Amino acid sequence: MGKTAANNMLIGSYSAKLDNSGRLKIPQKFRETIEQSYGKDVFITSLSDEAVQIYPLSVWEEMTRVANEGALHLRSDVRRFLLRVNLKGSRHEIDAKGRVLINQNLREKARLNTEVEVIGLNNHLEIWNKEVLNAIIEEKPLTEEDFESIARLVPRGKTEE
Repeated sequence: MGKTAANNMLIGSYSAKLDNSGRLKIPQKFRETIEQSYGKDVFITSLSDEAVQIYPLSVWEEMTRVANEGALHLRSDVRRFLLRVNLKGSRHEIDAKGRVLINQNLREKARLNTEVEVIGLNNHLEIWNKEVLNAIIEEKPLTEEDFESIARLVPRGKTEE
């Protein structure tokens, strides 16, 4: 992986707090990466109500670009996806203090309280209630089959001769 690609990855996790207004102060390392690699515009939504996702706007646009091609937006699955994420989601800008507002509906559905866990998932962030996250990880641990399945997804590099 080249230096540029590694520098724009959002990896790791940090504890953070929501203020009384529902604003999240994005952990500094994540904030620096997002602002330097993608800019301050983000799209905040929830794909499953378990957590809240924060996508740099350019990542979100690339991810949803498929709906702009031809008549794909007429497919029922693509349409349902767009309806869900846009009903729940909204565009925001990271403010001067590194905060973004997570709307009340998203906070309630994901059971986000003051203390949250912010996890980097390579090109976006997920915001979790710590107890919910820990329960899910304990309830559904990774199996050997999971690791084998994941290993098959990883592209194999060329071996040196």
